[in-house]
Amino acid sequence: MRWGWGIGLALAGGVAAAQEAELPEVLVTARPERPAAASERNIPREELTARPIGRVGEALEAAPGLVVTQHSGEGKANQYFLRGFNLDHGTDLAITVDGMPVNMRTHAHGQGYADLNFLIPELLGGMRVRKGPYFADEGDFATAGALGLDLVGTLERPVVQATAGSFGYWRGLAAGSRALGNGTLLAAGEVATYDGPWRRGDELTRLNGLLRYSQGTALDGFSLTGMAYSGRWHATDQVPARAVSAGIIDRFAAVDPTDGGRAQRYSLSGGYATTGDWGTTRVSAYAIRSTLDLWNNFTYFLDDPENGDQFHQRDRRWVLGGEVSHSIPWTLLGREAETRFGVQTRHDDIRLGLDRTRARTTLSPVREDSVTQDSVGFFTDTTLRATDRLRLTAGLRADWMGGRVRSDLAANSGSAGEWIASPKAGIVLGPWWATEFFLNAGSGFHSNDLRGATIRVDPTDPLVPLSRVPLLVRARGAEIGVATRAIAGLDSRLAFFVLELGSEIVFLGDAGTTEASRASRRIGVEWTNRWQVRPELALDLDLAATRARFTQDDPAGNRIPGAPNLVLAAGATWDEGLGWFGAARLRLFGPRPLTEDGKETSRSTALVNARLGYRFERGITLQLDAFNLFNTKASQIDYFYTSRLPGEPAAGVADRHFHPVEPLAVRVTLAMAL
Repeated sequence: MRWGWGIGLALAGGVAAAQEAELPEVLVTARPERPAAASERNIPREELTARPIGRVGEALEAAPGLVVTQHSGEGKANQYFLRGFNLDHGTDLAITVDGMPVNMRTHAHGQGYADLNFLIPELLGGMRVRKGPYFADEGDFATAGALGLDLVGTLERPVVQATAGSFGYWRGLAAGSRALGNGTLLAAGEVATYDGPWRRGDELTRLNGLLRYSQGTALDGFSLTGMAYSGRWHATDQVPARAVSAGIIDRFAAVDPTDGGRAQRYSLSGGYATTGDWGTTRVSAYAIRSTLDLWNNFTYFLDDPENGDQFHQRDRRWVLGGEVSHSIPWTLLGREAETRFGVQTRHDDIRLGLDRTRARTTLSPVREDSVTQDSVGFFTDTTLRATDRLRLTAGLRADWMGGRVRSDLAANSGSAGEWIASPKAGIVLGPWWATEFFLNAGSGFHSNDLRGATIRVDPTDPLVPLSRVPLLVRARGAEIGVATRAIAGLDSRLAFFVLELGSEIVFLGDAGTTEASRASRRIGVEWTNRWQVRPELALDLDLAATRARFTQDDPAGNRIPGAPNLVLAAGATWDEGLGWFGAARLRLFGPRPLTEDGKETSRSTALVNARLGYRFERGITLQLDAFNLFNTKASQIDYFYTSRLPGEPAAGVADRHFHPVEPLAVRVTLAMAL
């Protein structure tokens, strides 16, 4: 195994953070635990940072039933799976960080693209998990679920951290905070490099920085946060199984070793809250500058036998937006009630490009687009505690989204805009014996690529007409569940759900894009458990099973490619404070159909990650993480489509394409609180 070494240095005042296992106390303002659905959870910082994670996005797997994986280089957005959805890079899963949307609309690589590489995971303050379209303040993409990530505001002591690991992994991190005026200034910096086990190393370089000033509390205070990220990498994308079986390449090699990318993201966000006799007012705003270049070749020599099928996707955008909301407590016949209302706005100014390339050299342009896209969403809901054991919620959301596409092909230019209304309702019964029962129903939506709503002809052949897709696609869902804490220390929840989509977005492996497909329905069950056995020992077990089908019959079949039917996660965490700490986690990613007729399926993937560490009295922590502990030979992700290798028939060969799980890797971390 190749090894890399890294160290982070503290700046004036201290600028370092380590995982909770290495950090001193952090001040975090948590949301009250008053879920409106059985599947809703607030994941505290301690749970997030106790997990051994190999990549940034894996911190999100603290959300029960969520799988985060990768089919390309580590600098690219992750692949997400939840509630029977192959969410591609984020479609139908709304993700926010510090109130900023992560999902990108009308994106060069796929609708809802959600790249989390700009995060420093040790600075996460907690995560709110919501599933289903039942929440009035959740809009675009929040159909399968919505994840709200908070950031910490202060660290008790500055910390420096250095990590070295297998396959050239190197990471240095430093963070700290200090009083400034009536508030606190937090600063952090991170640098990381990684090659991976690939024959052509990733050569990943990632730089992150954060500066945050906060004052007051979540109900009376404000914060201002600046974040900066830059990354570049090579990529070993999925490879054809036939090439590996024939010994043409091994499982860690690439057909096109010039694939890869580079990305940058800069953001400024702020939030303000004030509470008085008339309730709580919250105001937030953000500005994001994002750039991305991706080079991919999924079909190798199918379309261009001489130069190959590599293509370059370019995305340059500004994202501006914000939210204003107000909540009013009141009484009805002596019973407690609260009404919220608010408005959310967003503006995207986007420049998009798609080119045919060879070894990252442009051969010819395919299309160029300039897009302006706007949205405004109004929401309100009211929660009434009708009796001591009955809580009722009713809400309504109204969204408008539209914009203009200016394409290099005049026929594909144009404007589009749509309104959609989304009612919501929920009932909570209990508690009886520390047990509550939940019933939720509602509708929501996801947006399609604005270019699909204005397109008329194929950009590669203007003589071929294409059909337009709706800009907004409705989702309808319902959930019934129970949550109990009747057994001391055990939080157990069971939820049955159904979710219908007016149009499924599916990944096209032979084009490297997503497109709107048929309507679909998912029926499933989730069972989540967390048991605090002793103050130092916690156990958890999550199980999710889903049946996903297209609801419109087609001779091709009604299976949804990539839709997982089973996800299981289990773990144990041990933490003595000073002294020993550790964790072990199992994640089972169940089989998925790869074709609509279900004849081609993936295998299950079971992985175990583990951590062992020791905290010394003088603020020094030593930690060992092991990933894929049992060196399992499996796939991170599988697809089935047609590709062509040199010498194969011109029509190509339909085959399974997979991205392998990395072999056993270890990382050693040394952290010091100053």
